Amino acid sequence: MEALRQDDPRRFGRFTALARFHEGASAVRYVARDTESGEVALITAARPELAVVPAYRRRFQAEARAAERLAGGWVAPPLDTGEEPEPPADGPEPLWTAAGYVPALPLAEAIGIDGPLDERALRILGAGIAEILSRVHAAGAVLQGLAPGTVLLATDGPRLTAFGPLGAAASAEARPGGQLSVRLGYLTPEQIEGKEVSAASDLFVLGLLLAYAATGTTPFTEGPAEEAARRIAGDEPELDAVPEALRELITNCLAKDPAARPTAGTVAAELALEGAAGLARGGWLPERLAAAVADQEARVLALEAPEENPETPEKGPAPVTAEAPAPVSVEAPEPVEDAAAPKPEAGTAAPEPEDARPAAAGDGDVGEDRGTTRFLNTGPRPPQSDRPTTQLSLPHELLAPPGTAPAPVAQPIPPALPVAPVASQHPGPTHGGPAPYPAAALPAGPAGSGGAGGGGGPMVSLPLPPAPAPVPDPAASRRTLLTIAAAAVGGLVVGGGSVAALGSGDTAVATDDKPAPKPRRTLPGQPPEPRWIYTHPASESSPLTTAVWRDKLLVMTSESQASAVDLRTGKRLWQRADGAKGQAALAAGADLVLVASPSEFLWLSPKNGKVVHRVRYTDAFADLPGLAVGPLAGNSGPVIWFTGSHTVTVKAPKPKKGKKKGKDKEVVQAHFFAYDIVQRKELWRTPVPAGRAPGTPAYRVVVDRSADVLVRQDAVSLTAAEVKAAKGKGSIRSFDQKTGKLLWTKQYAAASPEAATGGDEDGTLYAAVGKDLQAFETDTTKPLWRVEGSDGSVFGTPLVAGPLIHTTERSQLVGAVERESGRLVWRRSTEVPGTGNAPSLTLSGSEKTLIAADAVQVTAFSAADGERLWKFQDIGSADPKGATVSASYRALTAGETVVVQRDRAFYAFPVA
Repeated sequence: MEALRQDDPRRFGRFTALARFHEGASAVRYVARDTESGEVALITAARPELAVVPAYRRRFQAEARAAERLAGGWVAPPLDTGEEPEPPADGPEPLWTAAGYVPALPLAEAIGIDGPLDERALRILGAGIAEILSRVHAAGAVLQGLAPGTVLLATDGPRLTAFGPLGAAASAEARPGGQLSVRLGYLTPEQIEGKEVSAASDLFVLGLLLAYAATGTTPFTEGPAEEAARRIAGDEPELDAVPEALRELITNCLAKDPAARPTAGTVAAELALEGAAGLARGGWLPERLAAAVADQEARVLALEAPEENPETPEKGPAPVTAEAPAPVSVEAPEPVEDAAAPKPEAGTAAPEPEDARPAAAGDGDVGEDRGTTRFLNTGPRPPQSDRPTTQLSLPHELLAPPGTAPAPVAQPIPPALPVAPVASQHPGPTHGGPAPYPAAALPAGPAGSGGAGGGGGPMVSLPLPPAPAPVPDPAASRRTLLTIAAAAVGGLVVGGGSVAALGSGDTAVATDDKPAPKPRRTLPGQPPEPRWIYTHPASESSPLTTAVWRDKLLVMTSESQASAVDLRTGKRLWQRADGAKGQAALAAGADLVLVASPSEFLWLSPKNGKVVHRVRYTDAFADLPGLAVGPLAGNSGPVIWFTGSHTVTVKAPKPKKGKKKGKDKEVVQAHFFAYDIVQRKELWRTPVPAGRAPGTPAYRVVVDRSADVLVRQDAVSLTAAEVKAAKGKGSIRSFDQKTGKLLWTKQYAAASPEAATGGDEDGTLYAAVGKDLQAFETDTTKPLWRVEGSDGSVFGTPLVAGPLIHTTERSQLVGAVERESGRLVWRRSTEVPGTGNAPSLTLSGSEKTLIAADAVQVTAFSAADGERLWKFQDIGSADPKGATVSASYRALTAGETVVVQRDRAFYAFPVA
């Protein structure tokens, strides 16, 4: 970290720049403070000479959007962005994004301070990054953003700061004619051979990164730089210095054949069964690194905005035009490590190179940026042992249309020679800059391709891969393969080796025609392969309700229609506009599907969605004109219960003689109904108090007993008068099963109107009281037992299953309690960082597997003993322009299948 330079911007939107944090090839990161809230942020600002390149601007914006969708867990959520679609005519508008500041050290700097990481720290580092990769791969995208300069080590675990090739670039530079030249650091065998990158490419780079973190160098650096490509493509990695317990896993990641590499889910599972967050609990950084992080945080918090220089433009340096390019600073390469020079022992700081120290005042170096103050470095620069030699060029347009010839490519940079850095307008990175990592020379291209570099050897240039894009139609000639992998922020993930092509249609099927790869090990915590994946079409509105019909159909309703997916194949069978805005489907006998729309009951054919019967509310309840049907409260066999309300006019009483007649009043009347959906007739109705405007109360059936049905009213539908009368306590109502007569209304201890409640047919009610879960005798309200909960947490809705009650807490704890005694059988954490609502619980058809779904992930437990079986997470659409998916997960069970839903995405997993 160092003070701002004279040509650095002072303001980024609402943020005031305080200091330089890190300088990369394509962007500079600044520490800044929100002028209103005082919040500290890290600003990633594009270099001005690159911001004028249209291809760079589009790429920067696309990667920023991709990073935005990955926010959460080990990725800091963005706070703001200063991007503009096109730069203004008078020069480049600063291109930047802001994220919350987390005290952390770049991996390269950490290695320089304390040497290679120990095995436990390596496991946490690798598991955390693998969890991020799994989230990316679950959407069919590839990250390509791993490098020692993009990985930070914080006190609670690793962080990833940049995404895509721009973040991991070893150098980036504007060329005449609008070209952008980007030189990547880590390359893979398939890139060297000119093949497409895939999810497996990220795993190769992860292997390189872990090897670097374990040894302080990379496994393909020995030998001439111009032969780096050959070594990556053909040599076995040198991993003798890697801890033995991790050597096999890293070796597998570095397999030449992409199909032989493990998935990100497998890596996360093998490195940290409890997840990176769980393994890092209690601290994970060595003492020297923890102290350096604490020192950095103290210095950042003490920063004050520098005084404005009236001669310094607020928007940064003057614009650079293509016609008159300004000098582009090329990073001065570091000296090649002298094999004869003494190397620091593990755990000691490497000596600082003489020529890397800041020049003393009066040295007279050309281009010295005077008038600025440098902060003390947190440690010496790690030894530099790699020389970047590969030049990747990006044509004028980010992606050339199919069939067009690529634009002329820039000449590659020859191998770097040891030279002393020279201070300039844009000097190379300081001690927090990019770490050593190899860039391989590429083999010769087709005859006549030309180009020289890497010591005169022939080279080919690779186009910079596009940002994550919408997955194409399976019929396209170039298919995009989606690795069926998904990460849990705090733990294990879906892995597996199969791939599926996802198109713009309605179904997903296996399409890999190549020979099946060798079966991989199934690790504890790794979910089974999905039987199918279904993506609801983007052209239609998102599902509002989802239900399973007789273990055969997945029936969804949306703003525009009702539709059904075959639970066996994942193929959509039909859609029906009549069911628009309907409520979840129910089985109406053996061969019909009931959907309750806002105006009528519909009985649909499960085969084709054809309307077989319809009953309009105006006809079925003719004596209740304008009836508005509320949410379904519950069902038992052919009987459904629901609330409804309508408005009636109450005539003003006849006035007394000589008095003026009063005004008529509009009054809302509400009823609770029982309706037989097989016989299609009303069983009973009973008047109930109207709810909050517009008047329909929302009921939920707590338990269906032989003589009565117990319901509670959702707190959000209570009127202000009811809330005041309740005095903070919730009520349960009992209605006679045959007549609908209200039998009683009771309160249970201090259970609030919002408290989660459940019950069983034996006459026991379970309610959250404060932070505890209590059992009561339903008819007498007598307390039976109590289970103590976590401090600051509350219980969610319990799930009754045989002799057990499965519990869920907002602190992300899931457990099992004996119904009769309240004895705690087991309690486990989902390992989700932070808190939110309590996970919702679902049991498999055999009741052997308990599924917990929350806003972050889905976790599967053994219902009997609480063994954590697997975790799953996806990130939604891979389209950089797509909406951020923030919907919570849902789990629906059908026999031996659990369907996991998140917004438009559905995954069918086999379960015990």
